[in-house]
Amino acid sequence: MKEEEEGPPNRELYALLHISPEASDEEIRKAYRQWAQVYHPDKYQAPHMKDTATENFQRICQAYEILSDENKRKIYDIYGMEGLTSGLELGTKLNKAEELKEELERLRKLKEQEKVSAHFRPSGTILANMSLPHLLHGHGIMRGMAMTSSVQSQISKHNTLSIGGNLAVNGNSGGGAATIVFGHRLSSVSSIEFIGSAGLRSLIGVQTSRNMSSHLTATMGLSMSLRDGSLNLSNTWVRQLSETASGNIQLALGSDSAVSVGWRKKNQKLSAAGELKCGIDSFAASAHYNHRFSSKSHGRIVGKIGSNALEVEVGGGRKLSNFSTVRMLYSIGIQGIFWKFELHRGGQKLIIPILLSRHLDPVFAAGAFIIPTSVYFVLKKFVLKPYYLKREKQKALENKEKTSAQVLEARAAADKAQKLLQNVANRKTNKQLEIGGLVITKALYGNLKALKKRDEPVESNDSPVIDVKLPLNFLVSDSGQLQLHEGVKKSGIMGFCDPCPGEPKQLFVEYTYGDGRYEVTVDDYDKLVIPQEEHRI
Repeated sequence: MKEEEEGPPNRELYALLHISPEASDEEIRKAYRQWAQVYHPDKYQAPHMKDTATENFQRICQAYEILSDENKRKIYDIYGMEGLTSGLELGTKLNKAEELKEELERLRKLKEQEKVSAHFRPSGTILANMSLPHLLHGHGIMRGMAMTSSVQSQISKHNTLSIGGNLAVNGNSGGGAATIVFGHRLSSVSSIEFIGSAGLRSLIGVQTSRNMSSHLTATMGLSMSLRDGSLNLSNTWVRQLSETASGNIQLALGSDSAVSVGWRKKNQKLSAAGELKCGIDSFAASAHYNHRFSSKSHGRIVGKIGSNALEVEVGGGRKLSNFSTVRMLYSIGIQGIFWKFELHRGGQKLIIPILLSRHLDPVFAAGAFIIPTSVYFVLKKFVLKPYYLKREKQKALENKEKTSAQVLEARAAADKAQKLLQNVANRKTNKQLEIGGLVITKALYGNLKALKKRDEPVESNDSPVIDVKLPLNFLVSDSGQLQLHEGVKKSGIMGFCDPCPGEPKQLFVEYTYGDGRYEVTVDDYDKLVIPQEEHRI
């Protein structure tokens, strides 16, 4: 079961009053008066209706009491109900806005310190080069091995320390190096790093970066080799070309003088990059393209060309968990034909390139690509997919058992709240029908995909969705419009509940307006405004 993504925190009270998190004091008072008229206990005579109205009226009053008080609202927006019930005291200890700000700042700093103390990021890569021709000739399958490892720690608010090292073995030769980097943030727009390395390429250096504007960053570095005293100077400019694309130019002067130009683009579905590098006696160009097919799988194409490189790499990967990803790649070039396996977990990587052949035989090259690809799709269809479906089903059942009592209680409360809204909702619906206005004909909230798979009736307590047609018709304005605010979880709306805790939720609405029929589906925290012509079916 896919866990639901965390949304904006501390918004339940806004959903309850059906207002935006940016609502003014007047909008809060207006919403409170409207809901108070609906749920005031004196309006109901039947004991069970009066009890339900009293319970919901108390919720409305509590929401108004908190959101109408400037100090309480600030605490709620940052820390939620927990901040109001524990940790922060109001009244004589915090009776001024300045005192409240100071206390909030103190708590922010405390949380920041806790975060800093836990900010410890290790990373590393193991590269194991293997060769099938070596194995067939009796020389063993290993061609060489390399390891890199580093640990970065936020030692204070403005300072970082990174310690790393690398080792490499290729045949009968090998080497290694150790590196330490100290970083200091000079201001909100500039930083500096001091670098020291010992080993085959011993050097010392300094690098500084500065944000020249909101779209442009400049970096300059200077290093000196401790072996021959040579100096190397680098200058890099990175410019944000759009929200998803950036370009860079780099100039390097020294033993490896070169000029390089690069471009990078990344969004939710794809990432692409290209680079052209020209040196004194060499050049190289590379491009890669990654496409995300789903939340768990992606494809990859890489091309390289240069003075000593000509290679094409294709493959794909799959996300095994929130921390682990596995990839299989196939490459062909002047170095030979390779398979490459990669395992990424957290900041650690295991990369295993396997040389299949140094000869570019067309038949062998085609077979090396087609055979593993076919095996993967067969395994995916008959082994992997059934296994993952079974595992997700088991997790869903376990979660359902844990939350069944909570869901039943929430459904009962939502049903009671809807009954109190029924008379007003029916009057609004009849009025909209008379003038050809907005009428909600069907509305479901919850895990819509699970509902389609399980084919269960919405009325069932085991259903992953809840019918919310009535509360939405209640929320339709006299002018024939309905708006649900962005950043507010919809399960907090009066008459709603969370029918499937921990699962991703959506809201499906089918409605009529004039002579047209419309439908729309939105995610849990997305804004909804209807009617819209783009919803017409």
